[in-house]
Amino acid sequence: MSSTDRSAPHVADAARGNWVDHHAPAALRPYLRLARVDRPIGTWLLLLPCWWSTALAAIAAGSPFPDPALLALFAIGAFAMRGAGCTWNDILDRDIDGRVARTRNRPVASGAVSVPAAFAFLALQCLIGLAVLLALPRFAIVTGIASLGVVAVYPLMKRVTSFPQVVLGIAFSWGALMGWASVFRAIEDPALLLFAGCVAWVFAYDTIYAHQDKEDDAVVGVRSTALFFGRNSALVVGLCYALTVVLFGFALRAAGAGPLAVAGLAGFALQLAWQVRALDIDDPARCLVVFKSNRDAGLILFAGLALDTLVPALL
Repeated sequence: MSSTDRSAPHVADAARGNWVDHHAPAALRPYLRLARVDRPIGTWLLLLPCWWSTALAAIAAGSPFPDPALLALFAIGAFAMRGAGCTWNDILDRDIDGRVARTRNRPVASGAVSVPAAFAFLALQCLIGLAVLLALPRFAIVTGIASLGVVAVYPLMKRVTSFPQVVLGIAFSWGALMGWASVFRAIEDPALLLFAGCVAWVFAYDTIYAHQDKEDDAVVGVRSTALFFGRNSALVVGLCYALTVVLFGFALRAAGAGPLAVAGLAGFALQLAWQVRALDIDDPARCLVVFKSNRDAGLILFAGLALDTLVPALL
């Protein structure tokens, strides 16, 4: 791989002082930024449905803890495939990114990584993801392969629909099927309910995220739920979050979850309620803070699910 001599400057939504900007070798920085290593929130949001599904399957199976090997594989896979997805997105969006304030410093748009080098980096990340996928049971492999079409077309959706968040929701929620498929070699009602709730969750949090770019998006001519719902966005986010909690509740019931899982869901719901209350769609910095807090909400839920398997096993 080769890049130009220019190393892209700090990207707008990366945390100041992140290790990529200050400690990574200069030659690697553009590629690490291309994979969003300096912005790990996307990896967390892709990973959490996988972990929830694995933990929910452990509850249904009566296991003493979610399978650590599966949790580790999903972590590696989420890291690789989130990076691959971002690389593919940046290749397709390089002209649009160059006209949007928040994205103009992305490596491909800025010229820090050439398009051929970006394709080579994409292939490397996909190979890592493939290696993870092949370590799963056959049914899970087929389930994972079925998601590739959705992942491939997502970056194009904002050109043709005001609801690209629906497609992103399907892509980022696929992990809700993968954990269950890996444990039971099937997709059953708890996994489907978890998947549906995840789609609503992603739709809501990405609507929040999209409010950072709404003015530039309107000028450039790309579409989003932030532009479509406008001043009603907070109401829509709240309704989607409520739907998420209801569907997750049905998923927990279908899997035979106990009180600790319900407590985790309650903590998750309270964090989502805080987001709706704290959201200011006219403050991009506030939108980013609220969006990023979904990692904390997701970890609260995972902790409840994991404890629901562990504590009964210890008693």
